[in-house]
Amino acid sequence: MSQPHPWRRYVALGDSFTEGIGDAEPASPGGHRGWADRVAEVLATTADGEFSYANLAIRGRLLQQILDEQVEPALELQPDLITISAGGNDVIRPGTDPDDIAARFEVGIRRLRRDDATVVIFTGVDTSFTPVFRGIRGKVAIYNENLRVIADRYDCIVADQWGLKEIQDPRMWADDRLHPNSLGHHEIARMVLRALNVDNDLQPGEPEPLPDRSWRQARAEDLVWARVHLVPWVLRRITHRSSGDGITPKRPLAEPVFATPAQAQEGSAE
Repeated sequence: MSQPHPWRRYVALGDSFTEGIGDAEPASPGGHRGWADRVAEVLATTADGEFSYANLAIRGRLLQQILDEQVEPALELQPDLITISAGGNDVIRPGTDPDDIAARFEVGIRRLRRDDATVVIFTGVDTSFTPVFRGIRGKVAIYNENLRVIADRYDCIVADQWGLKEIQDPRMWADDRLHPNSLGHHEIARMVLRALNVDNDLQPGEPEPLPDRSWRQARAEDLVWARVHLVPWVLRRITHRSSGDGITPKRPLAEPVFATPAQAQEGSAE
C-alpha cells in the first residue's frame, strides 16, 4: 500500500507553462488544465486528510513580474508545497543574461523558503529537438546549471525537464510550438510526481506514430505556424505587450481540487 504524502496545501507560481496553456479543458478553471492541475488532482486523491490547491500563474509573465506579483500572495496562502517555473520567457528573449536571470530567481527562492515549505523548481527543456529554439540551447543549459546550484543551496526539489526525453518530441507540443499539449503536460505531471516521490497511477502516454509527410506538407505547416503564432509573438515583443495582459490567476484561492460549486462560491466570498 502506498504511503500518503505529507502536503496539505499546494500553490503553483509561474507563467503560461504552469497556467496550463496548450492543454485545453473547458471544464477546468480558466479553460486550461495543465501539469499543475494534474499533479494537484493526484495529490488530492492520495492525501491523508484535507488538501487544497491554488494556481497563481499567468501567461506571458517575465521572471520579475512573477516574483513581484505572485510570491507574497502565495505566502499569504500558507502553503507547505510550492512549485515555481519562471525565467523561461526571459531566457528566450534576445540579449538577456542567464546568470542575471538566475540571480534574480534566487532572491525569490530565498523568500519562498521562508516558512520551510517544500519548493520545486524546473529546469528548462533541452531544445535540441526543435529548429525554432535550437539556437538558445546553450543559454538554457547555463540557466539550468544556475538553477541546480540554487536548488542545492536552498534545499529545493528539481523537476528536471532537461532530462525528460519523452517531451523532446514534436508530438508532445501544441500547434504554437511553445507550450506542451495534453500529452506533454501529462508527461510533465508524471515527472513532477516522481520528483516528489508520490505514488500514482498515471501511465506513460502512447501517441500514435507520426504520419509520413512530404517536404511540401511540412513547409506548408511551417508557413501556417509562422502566420498564426510566430508573427503575433514578435509583434507583442516589439510593442511591449504580453499575452497575459488583462488575465487573472485561474485559481487565486487555496481550495479543494474537486470543489463543488457551493464550495467554490463560499471560497470566493471570503
